[in-house]
Amino acid sequence: MSIPHLIMSASTVVQLVMLLLVVGSILSWVVIFQRSMALRRAKQEYNQFEESFWSGVDLNELYREIPADDPRHGAEHIFQSGFREFNRLMSRTRNADTILEGVQRSMRVAWSREEDRLTQHLVFLATVASVSPYVGLFGTVWGIMGSFQSLSMTQQATLATVAPWIAEALIATAMGLLAAIPAVIFYNRLSNEAARLLGKYENFAEEFHAILHRNLQGRDGKPDAR
Repeated sequence: MSIPHLIMSASTVVQLVMLLLVVGSILSWVVIFQRSMALRRAKQEYNQFEESFWSGVDLNELYREIPADDPRHGAEHIFQSGFREFNRLMSRTRNADTILEGVQRSMRVAWSREEDRLTQHLVFLATVASVSPYVGLFGTVWGIMGSFQSLSMTQQATLATVAPWIAEALIATAMGLLAAIPAVIFYNRLSNEAARLLGKYENFAEEFHAILHRNLQGRDGKPDAR
């Protein structure tokens, strides 16, 4: 009745189900660790850039400090995209609305790319969380069906003869739950962390847009909006 013995004596279909669940569980833990480290690094980068941005440094100087050929992430990427578009449109037009619309559009594209980067592979966790219990249940049902077919060929069925068959079938359900529960917990946690960070990016984009708007008003001789 040991678990390794029950797994080895299970039918081929049930063993394949267990193998699939083990692979799904391992991959989900890889995603969990990789996404956790990526989000932690993104938070640190955001805090560092926000400190530099609000330190009173000139925006042109801050933009020049970012290498053009070095891909940036997070708020720094949004700032780089928006300020690059701002400089490009300033040399082509004097219409403030056109400039601000172009900057906002460029920052929105950058924000969308950051959303894809932060939520990368989270769909896989959601898939493991939702599918694993049903895959395990399929293995259990298949194992119980096989046990009843075998029992139908015996003269006398007792609890001692039925228990091993039921136990090996239920292992598939247990493995499905072991794969699904961590995936559910960390999917909710990582999704929430990504959403909070994306909200900070969006707030930064709005504040940066407001700064550029005030600069354009000052250039046109209008009062500075605060």
